[in-house]
Parts: sequence; C-alpha cells; structure tokens
Amino acid sequence: MRRSLTIAAIVGTVVLGSASTAGASPVPSPPPPPPSPQAPPAPGVSAGHETSAAALLGWGEPNRVDEFDGKLGEGWNVYDGPGHADQGRRTPDAVSFADGIMTITGSPQGDTAGMAWDPGQHYGRWEGRVKAPASDESYNALLLLWPDAEDFPVGGEIDFMEMMDHTRQTTNLFLHYGEDNDQVGGEVQIDATQWHNWAVEWAPTHVAAYVDGKQWWRTENTDILPPRAMHLCVQLDWFPEDGAGEVQESQMHVDWVKQYPPPGAGEGEPLREGAPDPDRVLRSAQRAPSGT
Repeated sequence: MRRSLTIAAIVGTVVLGSASTAGASPVPSPPPPPPSPQAPPAPGVSAGHETSAAALLGWGEPNRVDEFDGKLGEGWNVYDGPGHADQGRRTPDAVSFADGIMTITGSPQGDTAGMAWDPGQHYGRWEGRVKAPASDESYNALLLLWPDAEDFPVGGEIDFMEMMDHTRQTTNLFLHYGEDNDQVGGEVQIDATQWHNWAVEWAPTHVAAYVDGKQWWRTENTDILPPRAMHLCVQLDWFPEDGAGEVQESQMHVDWVKQYPPPGAGEGEPLREGAPDPDRVLRSAQRAPSGT
C-alpha cells in the first residue's frame, strides 16, 4: 500500500541473513559448489515448509490451503477492471500457472492482476511463499489483509509484504487504521528475488510479521488493530508515477498460500468468519487498490 498520507510511525530496518565478521581472521575456504536445483518436497509437504512460521512456531493445520496446481481453488475473486487511479488494468489474463506456481505478470502497458481470498476471518494467521524478480520501478508485489466489509480505511489494512524496492532487496510492511488512513510500518532487508515464506499473525493483543519463521515486526498497540474480519489478497500493483522511462515487464511468483485459525481457536474458541455486507461490497473493478 502506498504511503499516501502521513505515516504515524516507522519501525527501524531489520536485516536478516547477515553476520558481522569484524575482528575475525580470514580463514581460507574452498570455493562454493555450483548451485543445484532445490530438492523437491516430500509428498504432501509444501516446498519450504520446514522454514515456515507455521512449522517453526507450531501453528497446527491450516483451515485453507491453495498450492496453485493448475488453477485457483475456491473462494478467489480475481479483479477485473481499472487499475490504481484508473491507470492500467487489472485482468485475469495476467495470471498464469506452471509447475505448481502462480505467476502474475505486469505488462509495459500496466496490465496486471490481483485477487482476494474470500471470506476472511476475525483474527488468524496467514502465510505465503513468494519470490519476485527485480522489476520495473513502477510495480509493487504484495501480500495483504483487506477488510471483508470493504470499509477501508476504517476497516483497516495490513500489508505484511509489500515490495516497493524494484531491486527486491528491501520489503516493507504497513498497517493502516482509522478514518484518516494513519499508518505504522517497518522494513526488512532480504533478497526477495529468492523464495521466502511471508506470514502475519493477527490476534486481539497484537499483529506480528514473520519471514522464514523469524519475527521481524510487531505491534501491541490494540487501538490500531483492525476491528472486523479480514481476508488475504495477492496483488502486483502498478504505480506509473514511480517509474522512469519505458516500463519493463515485471512478475511475482507464488508457490502456495495458507490460512490458519486464530490463536486459541483449537482450544474451544470458535472460528469467526466474515462475510461482506452486500450493501457495501465494491466490485473488483471499483475496490480501493493498494495505493489509496
């Protein structure tokens, strides 16, 4: 989500996957072996599961899964209409599948795609395995939670993975709240051109974000948490005002997405699913895109 209004707070940058070697004597080592293809997962196990937040933190079994094996599963609403600020187009034609991977392709003309996984739930955990090659400066790759009631901004929004950096070396998070669309957020430095597992946990007491099972952002300010049910969205959004020169084709790849019950739901707490108010639903061509 574009920071179109004043950001209330920014959490400092987190760097993952690096270590200091200051003061250490250099140790000769053999050259690294050439890269080899990633080994296929065991039957019935998602690729990268061993480094997922769900596996490392014991989230249990998901209540919804899509492995993108050739088509979208139930509940997906693929946007079909004008893009952000009526520039470009969101079209199902920009979505493709191959070898268990969903790819969204953004064209030089601004044709791209996004989709919502309805209905959502009030509190829960969501995780997706994503990689995005270095892109045109005008394309942002996102995983986010959007209000079922379609009442943004008062219904909130959690962009728990927004790749604004076209080199895909820094990824941002934004939590939107309140009628003035106030925001808090943070960023993590990680090579997002490689596969990583991005997750968010939303509970009555906090929102926390994870990458490869490591928490990198958290807020316990309950005054700014979403008030109602939210659902997952996957989007490659076009912001032509951010680019310079000719727009280059850009992509994001998604291996799988999973939704988990709210913390404690397995101990007698009922799962609360949300359903959009039919009087307030905006069709996909009208719904507020990332960037408003």
